[in-house]
Amino acid sequence: MAATATRTRRSFRTDVQGLRAIAVGLVLLYHAGVPFITGGYVGVDVFFVISGFLISSHLLESLERDGKIRFAEFYARRIRRILPASLVVAVLTALAAIIFYPPLALERVLRDALATILYVPNVWFAIQNTDYLADHAASPYQHYWSLGVEEQFYLLWPLILLSLALLVRRRRGLLIAGIAVLAAASLIGGILMTPINQPAAFFLLPTRAWELLIGALVGAVLLHGAPHVPRWVDAIGGWIGIGMILGAAVLYDDGTVFPGTAAMLPTFGTALVILFGARAVSLGPTRALSIRPMQFIGLISYSLYLVHWPLLIVTQAAVGEQNPLRLTIKVLLGVVLALPLAWLLFRFVETPLRAPRALVHRPAQVTLWGTLGLTAVLVIATVGAVQWSATRDAGTGGVVAAAPDFPTMPPQATTFVPRNMTPSLEAVSDDVAPMYGDGCHYDVTREDVQDCHYGNTDGDLTVAVFGDSHSAQWFPAVDDFAESAGNVRIDTYTKSSCPAVDVTVLDKDVPYASCDRWRDAVLASLVADPPDLVVISSYAGYGLADASGAQAIADAWARGVESTVTHLREAGSEVLVIADTPRFASAPATCASANVLDVTVCAGERASVLDADFTAQERAAVEAAGGTYADLTDFICDAETCPVIIDDMFVYRDVNHMTSTFVSYLAPALEPTLASLLGIDAGTDP
Repeated sequence: MAATATRTRRSFRTDVQGLRAIAVGLVLLYHAGVPFITGGYVGVDVFFVISGFLISSHLLESLERDGKIRFAEFYARRIRRILPASLVVAVLTALAAIIFYPPLALERVLRDALATILYVPNVWFAIQNTDYLADHAASPYQHYWSLGVEEQFYLLWPLILLSLALLVRRRRGLLIAGIAVLAAASLIGGILMTPINQPAAFFLLPTRAWELLIGALVGAVLLHGAPHVPRWVDAIGGWIGIGMILGAAVLYDDGTVFPGTAAMLPTFGTALVILFGARAVSLGPTRALSIRPMQFIGLISYSLYLVHWPLLIVTQAAVGEQNPLRLTIKVLLGVVLALPLAWLLFRFVETPLRAPRALVHRPAQVTLWGTLGLTAVLVIATVGAVQWSATRDAGTGGVVAAAPDFPTMPPQATTFVPRNMTPSLEAVSDDVAPMYGDGCHYDVTREDVQDCHYGNTDGDLTVAVFGDSHSAQWFPAVDDFAESAGNVRIDTYTKSSCPAVDVTVLDKDVPYASCDRWRDAVLASLVADPPDLVVISSYAGYGLADASGAQAIADAWARGVESTVTHLREAGSEVLVIADTPRFASAPATCASANVLDVTVCAGERASVLDADFTAQERAAVEAAGGTYADLTDFICDAETCPVIIDDMFVYRDVNHMTSTFVSYLAPALEPTLASLLGIDAGTDP
């Protein structure tokens, strides 16, 4: 058995190297937007299984040979293998961001760099509630999340494996069972977490560890050689594994609920290829995986993974998020140019620093302490860069714009960033309704009914603002009206990504059950004690759990609108539904910070940022249920475009919310409708 173990340890698995090529190839093609590779993100899952297999095989051999794990040597080897190329790309990306990124976006990118240098990018992106599969302005460091998972696994797994081996007294069968139990626990945790908090399930080690542990399980099974099965089983098993990986890459897309159970297909597929490829049978996939191009791509796969993403993302930032790169450009950058750059990184950084003479012949502690020192230097430099970017002036056009008295149709667009603009570019993202600071606008987790009151709390008339953040954005206009009316109380019931409409929406591609429960509770409260008026507005771009395709979603949405309005009207409340506001592909403020003298390039085409058919269908549903519909689009957009600066005000705080400053400016346009529905005299007509 010892001889067999030695042969296994010393043999080089060309099929595993070829699997690396498949993994990185899928990721590159997916990120480049190549058609049909809509699920290419599963290449990362392939990497996880390979890493778990190789590292665990090494650790298990060490345990069997020496009865222990040399922790310092293990960590030193991992550091020399992973960190040099990783840190070089991280630093170069930061320098490129300083040169090419718009001022408003730079601080966020440098904070991402700091998390990367601290080896916790996955935790940082989970905290930021990042949607890896649908982020409109992804970070150039976002791909480091998988390295964070692996680094954290490498830190903890040797300790856990040694403890497990000692617990079962190194009995192979029990050790395999122990690894399987750990993998199952992590898998179940991931399945349960995905519908509750998809970013956490996607990015964090506890819900991703099972993929590396599946690789560890294969390594434990193969420790004393391949299983004795007919060679045709090896061949069929290997090809089935390849089919599972490629099937996931083709069948999955950005709407797939992931990781959850969906991650099982590429993960177990990779495990099958490694398990049944141990004997390299002639009819199996090993021969195809071992051809020279596959071996070359597999050899530089780590460097290729590192360099391809910043090439795409930094270039996109340089030309502006409002100008999406064409497919051909993304392929040239993320595949064609990435290949020679990856080879250079592999040849001159990754390879020489993997085993430099200055370190391999010295105690492992030299590598460990040197890494701590280098990390400290980079952290200090990055913190300084973050502070510099935070105080950096986003700039203005240096000219004052006229302050408006009333909203106009069409709006008076300003073509530059005026010196007297409110809010300033630096303050745009913080220009929100007061419910956010008061704790009255709920996040995705809270489900209790709010008890939040504004305006004249002793007023004779009550207005309820009900729905998602797009309802919350209209609060300043309703509040201004309440102040002028004098006897109006405002009750707010708003929750992130949770419309008042009677539909089950998707949040991070999973059904938003918490929203359904909260909405039902609020609706029951409003029906039991009806306010005089309920004001509703909703984001118009939701995916729905029970409908797919634009028309099916619009139809289901209309039914949900009619249901909600009908319930409120039958209880005795007037209902006002306000049409949704424009949705941009990229943050207008970021664009404006890079184009202070000509912000017309940041404006959205009306036909692109608004869905007129959806609005018409929503209006019909509201009016069919006896509600009132208000569309203020003509105060926000002219016939062709939706400008980002109107008079001396910046209109949008992000891609689909208006600033509170601008909403207050629109108050006179909304006031007559509010007054009419409440049966009071309107104020000044704009």
